[in-house]
Amino acid sequence: MHNGTPFVTAVIPTRNRSDLVVRAVRSSLNQSFNDLEVVVVIDGPDPATVERLAEIDDERLHVIELPESVGGSEARNAGVRAARGDWIAFLDDDDEWLPTKVARQLDLALKSRSRFPVIATRMLGRTQNCDFLIPRRLPEPDECLSEYLFNRSSLFRGEAQLQTSMLFINRELLLVVPFTSGLRRHQDTEWYLRIAQTTGVSVEFVPEPLGIWYLDENRKRIGTTNNWEYSLGWLRANKCRMTSRAYAGFIATQLGPEASAQGDWNAFPLLLREMLSNGKPKPIDLAIYFGVWLVPRRLRLIIRSYIHRSKSQSPSDHADRSG
Repeated sequence: MHNGTPFVTAVIPTRNRSDLVVRAVRSSLNQSFNDLEVVVVIDGPDPATVERLAEIDDERLHVIELPESVGGSEARNAGVRAARGDWIAFLDDDDEWLPTKVARQLDLALKSRSRFPVIATRMLGRTQNCDFLIPRRLPEPDECLSEYLFNRSSLFRGEAQLQTSMLFINRELLLVVPFTSGLRRHQDTEWYLRIAQTTGVSVEFVPEPLGIWYLDENRKRIGTTNNWEYSLGWLRANKCRMTSRAYAGFIATQLGPEASAQGDWNAFPLLLREMLSNGKPKPIDLAIYFGVWLVPRRLRLIIRSYIHRSKSQSPSDHADRSG
């Protein structure tokens, strides 16, 4: 232990998913870097999860039972407040880490010249058919974070990505800039936009995949319920935190697919007008927007699945692992 306390704290929020959280906890306890603690925050009464976690005999595991559900953002904040480590590594209860994740991220964090380095890593997106690399592309050195997240140079998802299970963060930053409680959606994205405006923050990536993101398992994730009208209100409220190009990209890659999935064709002209009047889309942004409305979702999924399988079988892709 570092000065009698762990150097790193893994924070895992969970609720009513006892089998999954045990997998996540074991992957964090099995890290090659073992000067860590694992804080599981149970978001409201959940006796089954308490019972399953009690079966894990490891003094590094600490369980916090919240008396009522406060949501994913505040559950993470509670974990950060309880953490003893200088560094926080978040892990969603339905994901898992590969054994060297914490060691590789800590090494990069300690070498960073930034006061508050936010160290991300790639993940293996796992489906029934194949594993594929997420994100396919890493940010350019001077690329605006909002444009990296919302503007693609290709038609398919997965090109750029940040996700909480990827992140390794200085605890001091999380105390200064906590997650915003009470948001129904876009909790993580809103935090990314706020830290991008915080002095001393840099977002840096370990280039290899160090975790597994399970994409096919049949369960509800926080923020997966489509509601394009709520998302449009959120976007307008956060316009000051992103570029005009990113504003247009969010409509193309987030709102367009949500409204199309709901079959709400009244949204088509409204969102297009919003994109053109308040954003600065490039041709690829418009192509994505029209594509999600005019190309059937099933056909898009078939094409994307074929591309992922082709890439996963490519020798150069396995040697390169580039995004």
